[in-house]
Amino acid sequence: MLTGVIAGAVFTSPAVGSILAAIRAVAQAGTVGTLLIVKNYTGDRLNFGLAREQARAEGIPVEMVVIGDDSAFTVLKKAGRRGLCGTVLIHKVAGALAEAGVGLEEITNRVSAVAKAMGTLGVSLSSCSIPGSRPTFELSPDEVELGLGIHGEAGVRRIKMASANEIVTLMLDHMTDSANVSRVPVQSGSSVVLMVNNLGGLSFLELGIIADAAVRTLEGRGVKIARALVGTFMSALEMPGISLTLLLVDEPLLKLIDAETTASAWPNVAKVSVTGRKRSRAAPAEPLEAPVSPVAGGLTSKRVMLVLERVCTTLLGLEEHLNALDRASGDGDCGTTHSRAARAIQGWLKEGPPPASPARLLSKLSLLLLEKMGGSSGALYGLFLTAAAQPLKAKTDLPAWCAAMDAGLEAMQKYGKAAPGDRTMLDSLWAAGQELQAWKSPGANLFQVLTKAVQSAEAAAEATKNMEAGAGRASYISSARLDQPDPGAVAAAAVLRAVLEALQGQGV
Repeated sequence: MLTGVIAGAVFTSPAVGSILAAIRAVAQAGTVGTLLIVKNYTGDRLNFGLAREQARAEGIPVEMVVIGDDSAFTVLKKAGRRGLCGTVLIHKVAGALAEAGVGLEEITNRVSAVAKAMGTLGVSLSSCSIPGSRPTFELSPDEVELGLGIHGEAGVRRIKMASANEIVTLMLDHMTDSANVSRVPVQSGSSVVLMVNNLGGLSFLELGIIADAAVRTLEGRGVKIARALVGTFMSALEMPGISLTLLLVDEPLLKLIDAETTASAWPNVAKVSVTGRKRSRAAPAEPLEAPVSPVAGGLTSKRVMLVLERVCTTLLGLEEHLNALDRASGDGDCGTTHSRAARAIQGWLKEGPPPASPARLLSKLSLLLLEKMGGSSGALYGLFLTAAAQPLKAKTDLPAWCAAMDAGLEAMQKYGKAAPGDRTMLDSLWAAGQELQAWKSPGANLFQVLTKAVQSAEAAAEATKNMEAGAGRASYISSARLDQPDPGAVAAAAVLRAVLEALQGQGV
């Protein structure tokens, strides 16, 4: 790619003397000429231009291209388009041509043509922090800056915070709008190189989300993405934002983009088109349901729905409380995780009545929570429900429900490695399970036993605040800091309380 680079102070053009020294160093190495690749800013044009004139006066063959790939401005001013991340693609093309032995004048002409076939647009959540200075602009928490430069300067307008898909769609609309004089002439059938550039403060996860949105949006418009380059190519210190670059390409130009380079930061991407690769977001296949046993009775679908709705309402109401409890011993998302489960169940209930068969019901809930709930809670509840469903396939009387509780608890202990007294959700469920043993006796009363089970579960949950964590994320925390009940145990007890109250309300 580049043979040399000249650095100035932060966001400042390098001095003429430094530029001239670099030109002389390259010339002394035996090159046939030097091409200066300059981003379109006044200071850069002046300093590089003056260095070029001085070098030519010394007999050194020097050419200069000024890159302006900014697609932010709908009306061009005298200064022209700013040089942004697309300049890196010019570095790549020029370097590949030079390596191939192409002459200086031809390289200059070809990269000048390439520069006219690309555009870049940036968006950011805030400015960057220039050392020793205040931010160059301020944004409200619900605002995003569109069309900003790489030196912390403000953009062309501010937009409301939106999803990644919406932001990317807005950016691509702006970049390709026929009313925009700085647009990229990309249309259906075009072949492009897409560059998703980190302006400094985003994670690879966030870049991947933006890249996915850009690829899908462009392909939805009939644009072929020949290559997708994702990474940090031209940052603005720690600015939390991204820029998108589109370069129209044909096969000869693509070969230059693909040319081998020893530049360590250049991504090692597959030299095949992104468009056309098989990509899918397939949902996991559900296993075939076991046939309903002829002796499997149980609640009606309507009663099941009322119970589940009560559980969901309870968990949604506890979201902030559970998150607050979890901040002391985990990452503060226990309430959010349980609310995610509640919303998944609510969505499932809208699709149709739940199965009345207890075994099928628990199996369905297990699959739903394993897919939608997430975290260790999702896995543990999934295990519990999967195991609990097995004894209910043949019978659904009270002893069978007691056996279901025992099977669920056994599975949780086997795979979760927790035991009663370890300050986890198992403490609540185990206490309830001990009370449910009374259902094995002839003539046991449903509500008397279930009420005692719920009370025991709530007492066990409260008692966890005096326990030292023996399993789970809380086990890494000093016991001196654990002075609140375990959020998982509180949530489990609340679920049991919701089931009891829903059944009592129906007079089951």
